[in-house]
Amino acid sequence: MTDSVEQAAPGPLYQTLVGAAAMVVGGVMAVGAAAIPSDAGYSGIGPNALPWFVAAVLLICGAWLIWEARSGGFRSMEPPSGAPRADWLSAAWVAAAVIANAALITTIGFVLACTLCFVLAVRGLRRAEGKVHGGPRQILIDAITGLLIAAPVFWLFNKLLALNLPAITAGGWL
Repeated sequence: MTDSVEQAAPGPLYQTLVGAAAMVVGGVMAVGAAAIPSDAGYSGIGPNALPWFVAAVLLICGAWLIWEARSGGFRSMEPPSGAPRADWLSAAWVAAAVIANAALITTIGFVLACTLCFVLAVRGLRRAEGKVHGGPRQILIDAITGLLIAAPVFWLFNKLLALNLPAITAGGWL
């Protein structure tokens, strides 16, 4: 018996189920797109054009996946990488990041909430890879990186696109 665990590639049944799931999502999207009014807007394209496009692509991809699975399985598929079991503590870090962002975005503003989300999520992802999650120096680097990502996104949405994201200052710059 060896220490490494061999992982078998998913069989045609599971591959077929993935294709069927894509088709179900595409069907649900099509039903939703049919409920959107098709009044043509600027340049003759209505608000339901993108949902119809996404639904069609999902249905085509789902059918293709089912065909691939039923005609011999996904060709040249490499065995899955990663650990044989889930790392629940790493997943908890990422889940905490998303929950903290949702809970704090209206309290501390978009930029700081997204920066915190980045710091927590990166810690979980590093842990999942087996890398050192870091001490105070790494947390500071992650916070600066998160800030450098979140601030331009905030300013792009608020100032350029005129979509108001929650801000911590009255002027809307942070």
